[in-house]
Amino acid sequence: MQVDSGGQNNHGGGAHGVPAPRTPEASLAGIARVIRDDGTADPAEDPRLPLALVKSLYVAMVRTRLIDERLVTLQRQGRIGFHIGSLGEEATILASAAAMRPQDWIFPCYREFGALLWRGMPLQAYFDNMFGNANDPAKGRQMPDHYTGKPYHFGSVSSPIGTQMTQAVGFAWAAKLRKDDLVTSAYFGEGATSSSEFHTAMNFAGVFKTPTVMLCRNNGWAISVPSEKQSATRTFAEKGIAYGVPAVRCDGNDVLAVYKTVRAAVEFAAAGGGPTLIELMTYRLSGHSTSDDPRAYRAEGEVEGWRKADPLLRLRKHLETLGALTDAEDAQLRADTDAEIKACVEAAEAAPKPSLESMFEGVYAEKPWHLREQERECIEGPRPKAHH
Repeated sequence: MQVDSGGQNNHGGGAHGVPAPRTPEASLAGIARVIRDDGTADPAEDPRLPLALVKSLYVAMVRTRLIDERLVTLQRQGRIGFHIGSLGEEATILASAAAMRPQDWIFPCYREFGALLWRGMPLQAYFDNMFGNANDPAKGRQMPDHYTGKPYHFGSVSSPIGTQMTQAVGFAWAAKLRKDDLVTSAYFGEGATSSSEFHTAMNFAGVFKTPTVMLCRNNGWAISVPSEKQSATRTFAEKGIAYGVPAVRCDGNDVLAVYKTVRAAVEFAAAGGGPTLIELMTYRLSGHSTSDDPRAYRAEGEVEGWRKADPLLRLRKHLETLGALTDAEDAQLRADTDAEIKACVEAAEAAPKPSLESMFEGVYAEKPWHLREQERECIEGPRPKAHH
């Protein structure tokens, strides 16, 4: 694999150094694509995935979008504390997760709940995490959207920027030493390339040729910091060159292109070729999180341009050209998903809060004496009337 030298960069300047508009046309020019503007697949680039898989990806993307929208509403109503979604980035997440093999491990950033659901976590378990109830897989010890799932080969979300990258590389290095047939992937935004974790992970992966796929979701913004203020390089993919890591750029809103590109990197790693850095060009249609108001730092006109490149619309158009999706089927999918979400929310809100005892579980194989003492004092001590 080689770095794609095509495409207009995001650092181009207009008059007096004003950044050029971040448009889909500029950002997606000259990079790996499969689905054309008319919805058909370029026969020279088409990975020819089974139709059932493509439809499953569409179902998963719609489901992810509807979950996102519902969680924002729940946060605004004060029923959950926080949400960080993937509106507009569903193709980068779902198609890349689908391209990984069952034995491979995913190390998430914090927008990848769709990948965890794709891997098999029940939707109810995810909503339990969002409410932090007694059924939460994280035992209510984390803030919302900090999920994990060992049965699904899915690492734990942690808030510090970039830590998942070194974790993914270290896990892959251990697998290589054990001669396990295993590849890891790490999701991160382009802003995380400014972290020391990125440089540590890339250097180690390049030197030791770990079987790792580095998935850089370039969505244009690191909260309120535009990509052109993150780096002076023309692309983020080219950062791989300094570390001896092959790199490629891909249209992150094109499901087929993402799957094809990531799958090639997985096969390259599994064959002993080492890591690959993939820059997935996409766009964050919503705020960074429910704590963010993007109207304070970006123009609505820029967002509207990207709404026309919405990955859900593009995949739906592709399925329609194949005669594989009707309006009635799409409406039924959305109705079924809405009913599923409502049932999960109702169950999550009805579940009890985590017990006080659970706070002392899962840290030591055998509780030391001082922890047992603290637990007894906590359980037997006075309680506030309104809360525990």
